[in-house]
Amino acid sequence: MDLAVVVATGIWAMLPAYIPNNVAVLAGGGPPIDGGREFRGTRLLGDGKTWRGTAVGVAAGVVVGLLLNAVQDPVVATLGVPLPEFTLAAIVALSAGAMLGDIAASFLKRRSGRRRGSPFPVLDQLDFVVMALLLAAVADPAWFGAVFTVPVLVVVLLLTPALHVSTNAIAYWLGLKDEPW
Repeated sequence: MDLAVVVATGIWAMLPAYIPNNVAVLAGGGPPIDGGREFRGTRLLGDGKTWRGTAVGVAAGVVVGLLLNAVQDPVVATLGVPLPEFTLAAIVALSAGAMLGDIAASFLKRRSGRRRGSPFPVLDQLDFVVMALLLAAVADPAWFGAVFTVPVLVVVLLLTPALHVSTNAIAYWLGLKDEPW
């Protein structure tokens, strides 16, 4: 498999996981998931993790996965690159896993004394990817094994931090985020 195919496969396969957190920023607000509760004197998650943002983020990821399936044949025909079709289990796992990974990272950030929005290098860039991949591997092991070969996983783990930093900088520049990371 040449590098262009590996990169295209990695980006395509991760889109249902890449979209949810971005949409959650736009759709956030409302009651926080932790309801203001604390753990050992610190908020569990903070005000940035809301029920609405999480629900809309997961829904957006699912819609993206379904749309990718709908346009797969024309895209493959145009690009000449074999791109995977998603199973419903994989779509839901990637989308929900991305949000769950971000929520888990917020919990860890609060436990380490970091405030909302403060940087936590590596964790900030890969939290959602690791959880999305884990849930997808559990939800549909056959699909996961066929799509996420070792080269594709390497590309995803190397490319995601750059994509994450770039999209956050753009969101900051557009006034959608309070910090550029």
